Amino acid sequence: MEKDVYILGIESSCDETACSVVKNGREIISNVIASQADFHEQYGGVVPELASRMHVDAVYPTIKQALADANLELGQIDAVAVTYGPGLVGALLVGLSAAKGLCAASGVPLVGVNHLMGHICANYLCFEELEPPFLCLCVSGGNTQIVHVKDYSDLEILGRTRDDAAGEAIDKIARVIGLGYPGGPKMDKAGQGGDVTRYAFAKTHMGDTLDFSFSGIKTSALNTINISRQKGEEIDVKDFCASYQHHLAEILVKNTIKAVKQTGVKKVALAGGVSANSFLREAFDKAAKNHKLELYYPKLGLCTDNGAMIASAGYYEYIRGVRHGLDLNAAPSLKLGVNNANT
Repeated sequence: MEKDVYILGIESSCDETACSVVKNGREIISNVIASQADFHEQYGGVVPELASRMHVDAVYPTIKQALADANLELGQIDAVAVTYGPGLVGALLVGLSAAKGLCAASGVPLVGVNHLMGHICANYLCFEELEPPFLCLCVSGGNTQIVHVKDYSDLEILGRTRDDAAGEAIDKIARVIGLGYPGGPKMDKAGQGGDVTRYAFAKTHMGDTLDFSFSGIKTSALNTINISRQKGEEIDVKDFCASYQHHLAEILVKNTIKAVKQTGVKKVALAGGVSANSFLREAFDKAAKNHKLELYYPKLGLCTDNGAMIASAGYYEYIRGVRHGLDLNAAPSLKLGVNNANT
């Protein structure tokens, strides 16, 4: 029997300080998250400098708790996996520095992980049977991409956003209509039971490509709000939120189905914070029935940032021989599929 591999995953790319121990890339042994969402709500969004300071306070207690919950010592860990990009540079540096300190003190190998790869790997933690190849729609506040996952570390970007990410388009409109931060879950809740046909929004078509553009639908929504206010009319928030999210989901589903037809791959996963959106899940559930797809999406607690997804991604990098030196730096604009590893 092969030896079990335990990876300690550290995530600090935005406003969650998270640490987890995962066995063999699939089994969560511990998962600790210190969220800053309630704090940043008063500002209407994440304040990068304050986020970094809060990561400093939380990172080592979070690591200590994750090891304690797993009933493991640092010396029993096979590698420390840490997000080094993309994300807020100050926030990334906190988690990265903590990981380097652990590795320097213990001699445990360091494995840098692309945050977006982590989101894809969240599916492995929920579905033991899921293996590449499959298509993955990565959709979050900062990224929207259709990825062909050919193997655990072999990725091809089939489509990406040309401007705003879908999550950003939701967050911006949520603030404008007064829902506040975090916009995604608040808009999802506000739209429950609403009429998805009440409001119509312009959509941008990117020709024969699989790329996305969400600046048009966001501008259309802003215009709808402003025109209503100028006329002294009230926006029906429930119907507006339902209509807006329904339109966004249609765009995301349409391009993903185009990717299915182009590649012939009928196994589809969702990943990223927006994959928790109920309107998007409902739209994909219908598409899966209509097009006979195998559909996967992480449980809600693993859609948002967490250390378990980083540990899972770190496992697949570790077993293929990826190691990073202690000179690894944060890469706030890191692209998916890029890894500056020393192997």
